[in-house]
Amino acid sequence: MDVNGHAALVTGGGSGLGAATAEELAKAGAKVALLDVNLDAARGVADRIGGLAVKCDVADADSGAAAVAQARERHGAARILVNCAGIGPAKRIVGRDGPMPLGDYDRVIRVNLIGTFNMMRLAAADMAKLEPLADNERGVIVSTASVAAYEGQIGQAAYASSKGGVVGLTLPAARELAQFGIRIMTIAPGLFLTPLLRSLPEDVQASLGAAVPFPRRLGDAREYADMVLHIVRSAYLNGEVIRLDGALRMAPR
Repeated sequence: MDVNGHAALVTGGGSGLGAATAEELAKAGAKVALLDVNLDAARGVADRIGGLAVKCDVADADSGAAAVAQARERHGAARILVNCAGIGPAKRIVGRDGPMPLGDYDRVIRVNLIGTFNMMRLAAADMAKLEPLADNERGVIVSTASVAAYEGQIGQAAYASSKGGVVGLTLPAARELAQFGIRIMTIAPGLFLTPLLRSLPEDVQASLGAAVPFPRRLGDAREYADMVLHIVRSAYLNGEVIRLDGALRMAPR
């Protein structure tokens, strides 16, 4: 799909991978709506790239539907959805204070997995009504998993299982939505220099980057964004999870 002129939704667009993706999509000519629970952050990016900032809690059905409707009213129905919204608090199943509160686990699953499914179903419903493009394609949905889906570390039980769910969602969603000409892809990033890692001391950042076989550094958010654009433009990519990690394999801790 040629990105130029098409409407795109980017969840978590106010920072990190989402902000970089929104910026690259806008540069390629897309009409970008940045959906984020932090509206001020989304506005900051939207003002810079000429996009639309929309407040959205991806894990809430009504909030998601309202955000998609607001973006549709401005840009028309989206042919591109990139799911970048997510959270990753670390907590052990059984810690010094006893078992992990169930609410903490529930929150991670709701944002990372249910939020991804929620936005997928809403965007796909709009895409299915659009006129087909070349190859009878109507839309592309790219979700964000993590290498933790495969090698979750100690303290990542909630995060790893939420991202494992995103991996497991990819193929059945691609098979089901193929009838509408909608492709479903997932990227599993490794260690990227997102706001969370930027908050760590430089020596810690360097140590993390040194664990990557090659290139021996943390990933740049623009490299994630480049992969998104490649997926959107490559019509035969469908139903797959792409690791973007410099050959990193995570140790237990």
